[in-house]
Amino acid sequence: MSTRTDPQVSAGGANVSERQAREVAEQARETEWRRPSFAKNLYLGRFDLELIHPHPVPTAEAEAAGEEFLVRLEEYARTMDGALIERESLIPDEYLAGLAQLGTFGMKIPKEYGGLGLSLLHYGRALMLLGSVHPSLGALLSAHQSIGVPEPVKVFGTEEQKQQFLPRCAAGAVSAFLLTEPDVGSDPARLGTTAVPTEGGEAYVLNGTKLWTTNGVIAELAVVMAKVPPHDGGPGGISAFVVEAGAPGITVENRNAFMGLRGIENGLTRFDNVRVPAANRLGKEGQGLKIALTTLNTGRLSIPALCAASGKWSLKIAREWSNARVQWGRPIGKHEAVSQKIAFIAATAFALEAVFELSASMADAGAKDVRIEAALAKLWSSEMACRVADELVQLRGGRGYETAASLAARGERAVPAEQQLRDLRINRIFEGSSEIMRLLIAREAVDAHLSAAGDLASADADLAAKAKAAVGASGFYARWLPGLFAGEGMNPASYRDFGPLAAHLRFVERSSRKLARHTFAGMGRWQARLEHRQVFLGRIVDIGAELFAMAACCSRAQLLRSQYPEQGKDAYQLADAFCLQSRERVRQLFTELWRNSDATDRRLANRVLGGSYTWLETGVVDPSEGTGPWIAEPAEGSSPKEDLRRRYR
Repeated sequence: MSTRTDPQVSAGGANVSERQAREVAEQARETEWRRPSFAKNLYLGRFDLELIHPHPVPTAEAEAAGEEFLVRLEEYARTMDGALIERESLIPDEYLAGLAQLGTFGMKIPKEYGGLGLSLLHYGRALMLLGSVHPSLGALLSAHQSIGVPEPVKVFGTEEQKQQFLPRCAAGAVSAFLLTEPDVGSDPARLGTTAVPTEGGEAYVLNGTKLWTTNGVIAELAVVMAKVPPHDGGPGGISAFVVEAGAPGITVENRNAFMGLRGIENGLTRFDNVRVPAANRLGKEGQGLKIALTTLNTGRLSIPALCAASGKWSLKIAREWSNARVQWGRPIGKHEAVSQKIAFIAATAFALEAVFELSASMADAGAKDVRIEAALAKLWSSEMACRVADELVQLRGGRGYETAASLAARGERAVPAEQQLRDLRINRIFEGSSEIMRLLIAREAVDAHLSAAGDLASADADLAAKAKAAVGASGFYARWLPGLFAGEGMNPASYRDFGPLAAHLRFVERSSRKLARHTFAGMGRWQARLEHRQVFLGRIVDIGAELFAMAACCSRAQLLRSQYPEQGKDAYQLADAFCLQSRERVRQLFTELWRNSDATDRRLANRVLGGSYTWLETGVVDPSEGTGPWIAEPAEGSSPKEDLRRRYR
């Protein structure tokens, strides 16, 4: 078979229909639930407290190993200069060498392959430490271990692949994950990079371009997703390959620069007839997207860890500044307009840590399915951490907007509040934007309804099929609906072991049933069109996220009370404050499910897209005009640009 790319395959995706795109995503989705899921049950109206209480804890051995490593890591982290990374837009080589010597690149890699074999909980705590020095350090290590070569090889690789790649990664060989393309973001059906088998089948030849390749500029190894055309020896489909970054034909053409994460090594990578041994394929042909999604299930937990670190730092700065800054005769923290911000930051910082710790601990325990928990943790934490950072900037006023370097030049404490706001913003886009995360979670939240409804929820089914499906659906709902009108949340004595937090757990239980009723109402109203009501589904997801965060706070407060009685008393106060704040957000979201401007907004957006209001755009200058196309594609036969990796060798 020719090693040149078939034009129809490379365009592969250009003319993919919406239905085809959905089918590709659906085929990759893991649909079976072999283990119970606390978050999935929340959306079905079942509040199973026993799934998160008692709060899971690591074994004594895992705790000892993790804490011993964290002590050494913190000692080294205190020698690192985050301001240097920010100023130079580069993580110094000596920092990478020091982290490698500590074993940081192999935190999640099993000991038998040269790694530290740490739990997800302690891995996340390590990211918190390093992320507080500079978030680019957290991005480097999480991209390397959470989605880069170590995780997919550990889960899907053969023993030979594990022996070949994991020790190298643990020793400090940086890895990357390459899925996104210039014209392909969250729609993998349109993937353009191809992997064409050679005639003997001993190798594949890769051609294509990958964008936003975190770690790609300095990586030694990369997991690359490419589309294999159907052929005699296999079914083809999106497949995953471990690729040597130094292989002939690979060019890093641009080191991308962003509003934040100034030290991140993120680029545009081109593959020009790159030969990859067939032995480097992970799993079977066509399993690439499933491998990517499975890797992300727990890989997403690195973002909540980094968000929790940001919340802790924000609280520290808010407390110190609000005590030191005096206005109108007293510290600004004593003024109610400021104290409300401090309360929000403190309560949310506790919740951010609680959400991460519960999700990671559940994943470590392995007895629960945490697909939805990890997605919710990523979505909720990335949104709330940004709100906390924004409030900190507001609280510090002009000093919040001023850079740390400028503050230092004037002789003041170099507090990088504005940098934190810039650095955090990417988390709402990384590893699935908030909008995509809501759609992914919503798909799981309404899965039971879609399964029960069958052809009722299909726009393509005829009347006979819908009538038959209605009979089956009526049986499901006859069994399910009665349980949504009464539960433990109506009993004032329920959850009494939680003391003053019991009322919040009763609220979560009642709201879980209410959420399921509203989801059912949406299904009944829109049926097959429900999937297009993305804003409605987004609110459904956000309500569940708040309920999950409330439950996590209560569970963590109870754990801390049992472990550290004095700290537990404080934790109860923080959890109580958070739950009261969260309950108001939940009530507002429930109201907005049915009282909103969604219909007007859709009509307005369509008119904007149709050009109805272009007159409103006059009177300004667009500095981007004439600078290039929206999405750049290489001209046929164009030569690769200079390989930028030479600067780092």
